[in-house]
Amino acid sequence: MKYNLSEITELIKNRRTIYPQFFSSRKVHKEIVEHLLNNATWAPTHGNTKPWRFKVYMGESRAELSKNLGELYKKLTPKESYIEKKFEKIISRPFLSSVAIVICMKRGSNEKIPEIEEVEAVACATHNICLTATAYGLGSFWSSPKIIYTKEMNHFLKLSPQDKCLGILYIGYPSIEWPNGQRKPIEYVTDWNE
Repeated sequence: MKYNLSEITELIKNRRTIYPQFFSSRKVHKEIVEHLLNNATWAPTHGNTKPWRFKVYMGESRAELSKNLGELYKKLTPKESYIEKKFEKIISRPFLSSVAIVICMKRGSNEKIPEIEEVEAVACATHNICLTATAYGLGSFWSSPKIIYTKEMNHFLKLSPQDKCLGILYIGYPSIEWPNGQRKPIEYVTDWNE
């Protein structure tokens, strides 16, 4: 075997969503974030379009992200749907995390490649980040509030109209014990055809 499959399997099985409120104040070093992003760029991509784009917020820049997310939530949420607790969650998450990576898709010019395949490539890149974070003992949470899919969010991120924000990945060292997880056996989700 070329790689240690038991370690790779354990890494995949141990990846967990850990919410920012369960992160410690320990800072994630920039070199680690660079490693996460480098591994992201090795995701599969149809036509080699490499549609992933990352906007990293660390340190003081998290205040800008928090402010803009809060303003967008207030502006775009109808009064009857507005929830103050949700607003507070949205604006606090960047500060609870050592790093916030805004995940974006840059639409390629090859129209033969459907947009969904570009989105899928970015999702694979994001999963590479989460797996690498797990290997470092970092928690990650992929947040996707409705406001990220708006033209106003594109404007804030300086994205073209055909590009998309696909979420915010919050990363930090957990202050809790690493959570356990479980999945149904493959028999529940697989149809075999031979």
